[in-house]
Amino acid sequence: MTPMDLSLLLGLALAHLIGDFLLQPGHWVDARQERGIQAPELYLHALVHAALSTAVLTLATLSAANGPSPGIVAGLVIVIGVSHTLIDLGKARLAPDRLRWFLLDQALHGLVLVGVWCAWLNSWQPLVFTWRWLASPDILMIILAYLLITRPMSIAINLAMQRWSAQLSEPGTLVAAGARIGILERFLILTLVLADQMTAIGFLLAAKSVLRFGELRNTQDRKLTEYVLLGTLLSFSATIGLGLMVTLAL
Repeated sequence: MTPMDLSLLLGLALAHLIGDFLLQPGHWVDARQERGIQAPELYLHALVHAALSTAVLTLATLSAANGPSPGIVAGLVIVIGVSHTLIDLGKARLAPDRLRWFLLDQALHGLVLVGVWCAWLNSWQPLVFTWRWLASPDILMIILAYLLITRPMSIAINLAMQRWSAQLSEPGTLVAAGARIGILERFLILTLVLADQMTAIGFLLAAKSVLRFGELRNTQDRKLTEYVLLGTLLSFSATIGLGLMVTLAL
């Protein structure tokens, strides 16, 4: 795979982002949600993507020494346009304000673009290479570590802190916000450990302490202060330990 081949994939992704987020007015989305298959905006949006993809594929074909024929390029553009219409039509039947459907919608569009890219290359070798890379022990170990710091570690920390959480009154925080904050901070810590940026973890701990200082000082609740400090250090320590074990194993 040459740099030009990779540029084509990035160009298709760029065209998708421009068509989906920069060249799609809000009233087009509303019309699609309200009228579905009868909304002209649904097809206008697909034409925008087809036009952008045509430009990218045409430039790539003209730049390649042995690019596909114009007929194949036209077929790939049709695939992008039709698939985009069908995916957006399916999304219109789902709740528009749910993150899961947004991510699924973008993932399906991404899979189509990868398929078009492989068809343009006339080779599935990039997918085979990607699969072998994902199936390597090092990558599987890293994926396992990132999965461990989400719900499994949240449950473990919650169980470890249970004897003290019962002593606290309702602190008035957002529902499940603490668990999500913990997952995000552990994600950052694990990434920093794997990137050998241990010093940055100290800045992260200091920044969190500054953010919580005013809140804990105003509550005048020593139990809450100790509880937050204990939970933070437990989360940081467990994640650093996991990151160091992965680093040593790699």
